Amino acid sequence: MPSVLITGASRGIGRAAAFAFARDAWFVGVNYCQSEAEALSVVQSIEDIGGLACALKGDVRCAADCAAMVHTMEERFGPLDALVNNAGVSLPGLFTTTSEDDWQQTLDVNLTGARNMATAVLPGMIARKRGAIVNVSSMWGLCGASCEVSYSAAKAGLIGFTKALARELGPCNIRVNCVAPGVIQTDMNASLSQQDLDELADATPLCRIGRPEEVAEAILFLAGPKSSFITAQVLGVDGGYI
Repeated sequence: MPSVLITGASRGIGRAAAFAFARDAWFVGVNYCQSEAEALSVVQSIEDIGGLACALKGDVRCAADCAAMVHTMEERFGPLDALVNNAGVSLPGLFTTTSEDDWQQTLDVNLTGARNMATAVLPGMIARKRGAIVNVSSMWGLCGASCEVSYSAAKAGLIGFTKALARELGPCNIRVNCVAPGVIQTDMNASLSQQDLDELADATPLCRIGRPEEVAEAILFLAGPKSSFITAQVLGVDGGYI
């Protein structure tokens, strides 16, 4: 069975991705930073349907934590076949009032975290000359969003990271792709008013907000063998918003 490590997998898109991979007969590493109860619940639910998973506590901003999570996965399930960089944080507000700490935290979690995880998994993937990395960006990384400058910048950086790393790792048969979700029903968007959500839905050609499961299926596709000749791509899962 193939194995995958998913960061930020205790809720939202990461949680949905964990279930999608489990149903497709993957071993699943469920990373969390603070939400231990939620992560353990995901693991238990996967085991209840006959899958295998483990909870991995770690802060993607810390390179040592990332290396430890990869080591734990490889000890338990063998070589890692895929990495999903999903951990993210959004700290909305006017750019002129964004603190240096908030700016740095947004970049560290969304962008440097992906770098740290890739650094941890790549030695094994390069040695075996196989593997897949899927980065979770955002449609705001493509078009930008008012009051989301730091988040948009980090997610745009993740797209550049994806394209450049894919070119570098192609000769090693390692694929790197990206999904760019639109407005999805997750905790990150829970602070939006119903009016805001309605306006975003109206601006979406499919006239609705997306579901985490819909993004999860795109992630699974890009990580698996059905996309074996696809790399350096950004797949929008945004209902046609962009």
